[in-house]
Amino acid sequence: MSGAPPADPQAPEVRGGARELTEAALSLLRGLLGRPLASYYLLVSSAGLLLVIGLAMVFSATSVEAFVTNGNAFTSIENQAISAGIGLLAFWLCQRLPVRTYRVLAKPGLIVAFVLIFALDVLALLAQAKVLKDPTFGPVRADELWLYLGPLQVQPSELAKIALALWVGDVLLRKGPQAGAWRELSRPLFPVAGVLFVLVGYNDLGTMICLVVLFVSMLWAAGVRLRIFAGMLVIALAGIVGLIYLPGNSYRQARIDAFTNPELHQLGDAYQVREGLFAIANGGWFGVGLGEGRLKWGWLPNGHNDFIFAVIAEELGVVGCLVVLGLFGVLAYTGLRIARRCTNPFRRLVAAGVTALIAGQATINLAGVVGLTPVTGLPLPLISDGGSALVVTLSMIGILASFARAEPAAAHALHARPPGRLARLLWAPLPPLPVAVMDRRVRAGRAAAGTERGDDG
Repeated sequence: MSGAPPADPQAPEVRGGARELTEAALSLLRGLLGRPLASYYLLVSSAGLLLVIGLAMVFSATSVEAFVTNGNAFTSIENQAISAGIGLLAFWLCQRLPVRTYRVLAKPGLIVAFVLIFALDVLALLAQAKVLKDPTFGPVRADELWLYLGPLQVQPSELAKIALALWVGDVLLRKGPQAGAWRELSRPLFPVAGVLFVLVGYNDLGTMICLVVLFVSMLWAAGVRLRIFAGMLVIALAGIVGLIYLPGNSYRQARIDAFTNPELHQLGDAYQVREGLFAIANGGWFGVGLGEGRLKWGWLPNGHNDFIFAVIAEELGVVGCLVVLGLFGVLAYTGLRIARRCTNPFRRLVAAGVTALIAGQATINLAGVVGLTPVTGLPLPLISDGGSALVVTLSMIGILASFARAEPAAAHALHARPPGRLARLLWAPLPPLPVAVMDRRVRAGRAAAGTERGDDG
């Protein structure tokens, strides 16, 4: 007798049923992705869910501190909600603009961003040199690169993201097939982009890295040769090292030292990363519950901003983190899908750049929170507290939505779609009146006409 267990005759059937179920699920997924407006709906749904999660987590991370400071737990979330409303308006406007409008606005937008960033860099230098005793000078806060417009705090470096994407796309489109040559890229693409990187990186190295990611991704989508990327990599690394060890920016060196030797730094960035890891460990698989986190109460610095992912991990656990990561994955996939399906070269280049910027910024933020890279201070797109960053990100989502609506199949489906209920209510012709009502009105009109003739006669 053999010691082997008898074969289960139902095992092949179970494996066959699982295979059929998997094939059915894949067929359903392919069918859903094959719909004309699939890119648009995936983009809007993933970005919308991230926005809702962000508003909930900002309220959770700021309510206690806002109540202690101002006596109102809704102070921070009110400002974030106002920024979200402005961002949704910008999203709606951007998804309605045609390509020619984006190309017209590219150069003026870049000039405006240059002027604002240069002016704020000059004020920052004056503040460091003690020429300005008060860093607040009119509508500008020199030490934080903020421009105050009423209740809004606008960072010109955020505006530079959209301006650079549109301008690079317009320049590459004008150069056509010659855009991959070094000589064509050196006039004026590399000099202008390099000056912008230096101006932004002087006070905001994290945003500069995001701009470099955007720039490189657009050149990659344009088919630039690999040896040019090798030269750009050497120049970029040299520039980043120079900005890190630039006199007056010792805090960047401290961040590098805290990352390489965290045991020697009990305060500062090493402390922030350690508390973030404690929050992640405290959350476990399912978290301690929304609003029930403890480390955000004075222990975790900037828990509402660049370390909000640690708050998510503590309160929603691994499951909540996977949901957020999955939504970012869907958003990145959809942006690349839009770039691949666009027939217009300008749309394809800008979509690739914007998608790489959003995905790259999220990756840099998450890597800093979990301790894989030094802390950069970048916010998590659509989730972290920050008005100007939220408005700009929603505007970029609106640009992607505009390109998704312009896909050939999507454009055909939108033009063939019957008007909605509201449109039918406002513009559809009125139904005919009943016959009895029409006869009564005709008789009344004839009687009135006869009376008028009699009076005139």
